[in-house]
Amino acid sequence: MSEIGFIGLGNMGRPMAERIIGAGYTLVVNDRAEAAVTALTDAGAVAAATIPELTGRAETLFLSLPTPEVVLAVGRNIAENPGIVKRVVDLSTTGPKAEMDLAEILSAAGIALVDSPVSGGVAGATKGTLALMAAGPSADFAVVEPMLLTLGKVIRVAEEPGKAQVMKLINNICSAAALAITSEAMVMGAKAGLDADVMIEVLNAGSGRTSASVDKIPRFVLPRGFDFGFAIGLSLKDIRLCLEEADRLGVPMLVGNAVRMLFSITKADCGPSADMTAIIRPLEKWADTEVRGKAAGA
Repeated sequence: MSEIGFIGLGNMGRPMAERIIGAGYTLVVNDRAEAAVTALTDAGAVAAATIPELTGRAETLFLSLPTPEVVLAVGRNIAENPGIVKRVVDLSTTGPKAEMDLAEILSAAGIALVDSPVSGGVAGATKGTLALMAAGPSADFAVVEPMLLTLGKVIRVAEEPGKAQVMKLINNICSAAALAITSEAMVMGAKAGLDADVMIEVLNAGSGRTSASVDKIPRFVLPRGFDFGFAIGLSLKDIRLCLEEADRLGVPMLVGNAVRMLFSITKADCGPSADMTAIIRPLEKWADTEVRGKAAGA
């Protein structure tokens, strides 16, 4: 097998790339951040200074990029300089329209696209426990599936690129809604004088259990670290993409729009780089209370 290419070594891309290296693949990496590239070359990767250099060495390219606009710009660069590339695996969250546009751009250069967004955060990327949704041509999926399995559980949802993006947006709006309502409930309980750690114990023993009560709030809110590893600006982007697709399909999302409002307020209040778990902070400010666990200390 030829070398594998990887573009985008951010919070998610770097640990995913490290896992691919750890599985024994020869990885050639590219990123605008020199420090990110150095970290990967220290782990055994080879650096490519430009995308044309990368496409000249790898038949399979992985992308892990922050926005649809960046994904499409990189896709055009690949299509204009295809080298020996046969397929691109997009691990980013772009939304279905951008992914279908990417498939068209790459197809014109004879390159197949496997649409494979991921869920599970930085911790999942590091441990290799991500959930990967995949859509793409069967032959190309068969080639990349062993590589994807180094990152976590792979579920093939469709043949056509774009369908996995729809599934990812559905997953993300559910996750964001769980975080939003659990944050509101925790603030209500704190205002009523309930112990935050006890509230989480009860929620997780009962029907109120969610990904937020199991993971995000006890690990990143109660200790007051707010360091889950996913920025509020990126999370709001995913919510926006989901609501845009729902609108295109004619599906009302009343709860989804309320979730977008809270995330938008948090972005304005805390800044786009704040952690997504910071959505509890405006709620605390309005209620004049704080959700603090024993791990946070006095």
